[in-house]
Amino acid sequence: MNLKVLILAISTICVGLVELIVGGILPQIAQDLNISIGTAGQLITVFALIYAFSGPVLLALTAKMERKRLYMLSLFVFFIANVMAYVSPSFTMLMAARILTAMSTALIIVLSLTITAKVVEPAHRAKALGFIYMGISSSLVLGVPLGIMISEAFGWRVLFLGIGVLSIGSMALIYFFLDRIEPDQLTPLREQIKALANPKIAGAHLACLFMLAGHYTVYAYFTPFLESELGLSPYWISIFYFLFGLSAVGGGAFGGALADALGSRKSIIMIITSFMLVLFVLPFTTFYMFLFMAVMVIWGALSWSLAPPLQNYLIQVDPDTSDIQQSFNNSALQLGISLGSAIGGLVLEQGGSVSSTAWVGGGVVVISLVCAMYSLTRPALSARWGK
Repeated sequence: MNLKVLILAISTICVGLVELIVGGILPQIAQDLNISIGTAGQLITVFALIYAFSGPVLLALTAKMERKRLYMLSLFVFFIANVMAYVSPSFTMLMAARILTAMSTALIIVLSLTITAKVVEPAHRAKALGFIYMGISSSLVLGVPLGIMISEAFGWRVLFLGIGVLSIGSMALIYFFLDRIEPDQLTPLREQIKALANPKIAGAHLACLFMLAGHYTVYAYFTPFLESELGLSPYWISIFYFLFGLSAVGGGAFGGALADALGSRKSIIMIITSFMLVLFVLPFTTFYMFLFMAVMVIWGALSWSLAPPLQNYLIQVDPDTSDIQQSFNNSALQLGISLGSAIGGLVLEQGGSVSSTAWVGGGVVVISLVCAMYSLTRPALSARWGK
């Protein structure tokens, strides 16, 4: 594997941990800062929203900066924000720290993606992007159990200090092993945003958004699903989460390798279609735990396998705005997570069973498939934009 890609993947794991690690320590934060758990939960909601919208904006504002320098600066801000979270005496200061970490994380992740696309050969680009998404997915799925385990032993504040220390290690690796990367020729922000109006690009982003929305319609409520449908104890639930996490981590690499082997377009359709079918089948497998486990592993692997071929597709479609489009796609991913969690909650509030979230999630993925097919069948941008 390319050493630079490995270092960038390690960096994404480091910064990605900060997003959902809060999910498992909300009671401790609420008790320590004398707030309700609901209020503490806003630390996750606000992070996701700031992350989704700040990535494209910050990338555009820093378009003229040398990329290694910008990466180092972003990691430094990330470190300072985590120190703020560690020492925060109030919810207000902790929220300010979360906003800073969301902004810096969004920029670091998109820089990792864009730099990776530049330092590898086009023939291996999708596979390399897959390794970056392995880092992103592993940090998201492992953050909660890791946070619970460490906070029980040392308290919740040490989590942020530990993540800050890890970011210093990432800064050292980036400083010594990453070459200077000059920014590409600047495309006016208006033109970059204008590209979003093109059906080919918009359809690709929407495919990502609805794929993740369908996934989180179910996954956000996975614990009650396992409790009510399989009657699992906390011990077995932890095992299922661990297996799901392992499969999700491998999903990014699988998607990248598949795209390099079959092409991004075929991979996109295959992954979304397979994912849709798995969600529809999932409720019918709960009569036998090990059958459900096998299907769940496939579900986990597919859940994070779309991003690499989709990112590679966006680069192929419009190289001139590929950096900002990768950032928009990462934002679509975050919005999909938020939307899916909301849809699943609505299903349960309306009296639906936990198992019905899988069917609703599958229906949402149908929308993703329609968006992907629409994008793939639109004329090339050169025909529309005169490039």
